[in-house]
Amino acid sequence: MGKITGFMEFERLEEGYQPVAERLKTHREFVIALDDAQAQRQAARCMDCGTPFCNHGCPVNNVIPDFNDLVYRADWQNASAVLHSTNNFPEFTGRICPAPCESACTLYINDDAVGIKSIEHAIIDRAWEQGWVQPQPAAQATGKKVAVVGSGPAGLAAAQQLARAGHAVTVYEKNERVGGLLRYGIPDFKLEKSHIERRVAQLQAEGVQFQTGVLVGDLPTEGAGAKVQNEAKRSIAAAQLQADYDAVLLCGGSEQSRDLPVPGRELDGVHFAMEFLPQQNKVNAGDKLKKQIRADGKHVIVIGGGDTGSDCVGTSRRHGAASVTQFELLPMPPEQEDRNLTWPYWPIKLRTSSSHLEGCERAFAVSTKAFTGSKGKLTGLTTVQVELQGGKLVEIPGTEQQHKADLVLLAMGFTHPLASVLEAFGVDKDARGNARAHTEASGGYATNVPKVFAAGDMRRGQSLVVWAIREGRQAARAVDEFLMGHSDLPR
Repeated sequence: MGKITGFMEFERLEEGYQPVAERLKTHREFVIALDDAQAQRQAARCMDCGTPFCNHGCPVNNVIPDFNDLVYRADWQNASAVLHSTNNFPEFTGRICPAPCESACTLYINDDAVGIKSIEHAIIDRAWEQGWVQPQPAAQATGKKVAVVGSGPAGLAAAQQLARAGHAVTVYEKNERVGGLLRYGIPDFKLEKSHIERRVAQLQAEGVQFQTGVLVGDLPTEGAGAKVQNEAKRSIAAAQLQADYDAVLLCGGSEQSRDLPVPGRELDGVHFAMEFLPQQNKVNAGDKLKKQIRADGKHVIVIGGGDTGSDCVGTSRRHGAASVTQFELLPMPPEQEDRNLTWPYWPIKLRTSSSHLEGCERAFAVSTKAFTGSKGKLTGLTTVQVELQGGKLVEIPGTEQQHKADLVLLAMGFTHPLASVLEAFGVDKDARGNARAHTEASGGYATNVPKVFAAGDMRRGQSLVVWAIREGRQAARAVDEFLMGHSDLPR
């Protein structure tokens, strides 16, 4: 431990933001990372406590006290090595992870948590700048072939681990570019896609092959599923993958958006968030779209109070929306959690994102009753206040309101991955529509179909990028053990 009294001497320092007026002009990242000296002081706040709850609060089990100590000692290269030992893509998590590790920090019991996420961000950015992130091709090929379906964080993490174990890995992606929901669901102002490109180049140098624009199975043609982005130019049958490969790992994202089937849902101007967000990312990448969904000069209402809703707020503000309002069905959570009750677990409390700070009215305990319009176009919506009674949300009489709206974005989460992919392989599903597979050390991530495995959103449902990376890594070990009878990959 570098600085025994560091947690008493130094206060937590947050990463900065560019001014709102400046950052709204572009779709570029605007976080001002800590400099080396600031990161070292923040790392000195780590208590090196006897039981590092932060390790367990982190889904990939980052060895946080170790890399904090190395940063404090200015041993950045070894800090990078420790960080990469558990996390394939720290530049993703260092930018978009909500940092459950910080809620589990022992210091957080009665003080501000160690700024673990900002330290991770500083480590990986320095590692790229110094050229420490290099391809690690396997010394020897196993002769085994693995197909990974889906190129999001779970698929990329699994592909990298399997390639380093010596297997020939091919990743299949239905869209034109690699990255899955990282690519198309996360706005560029939170994660510029150059970070994905660097990792793809690294994976390719390690022997991973990518087949983009290839659909595995068939996509639904009716209903909400038809809104899922699909740029495939050709398809491949599940049976063909099973015949051509020694193992198949399904890592598709949870893309089936939760719908809001109320009167007026069919009006022009009501869209899923995952219709709106991917379009802007594609435009940023240089694609030409004929009919992009834009918020310019419109009164925008975002239904859903989570991260996806926040991303819609930030994107709408960059379009130049006249107003942006975000509705949340649940009551407003407390501004400060009771740490005696919640620590070291992730607390429910009011969270204000950088997008909210850019200009957004927020309303809680609001239920949408109907969309209203004229000549087929959206003009507004009707809401009612709700309250919790006996564990159920109940409408409050006399609280109906009319709201003006030119664009409504549905950001209420995702129900499950594409059923068509699982059905194409004959994989059993759980009650939520995800692939049924356990995560135990023995036989983990295996589905009911021989040599077919599932991980990430495909298995656990909608979740965090850091959980996807964890599952991709663990599934890679399970596949390696299945193919070779044993595995030296970390679990």
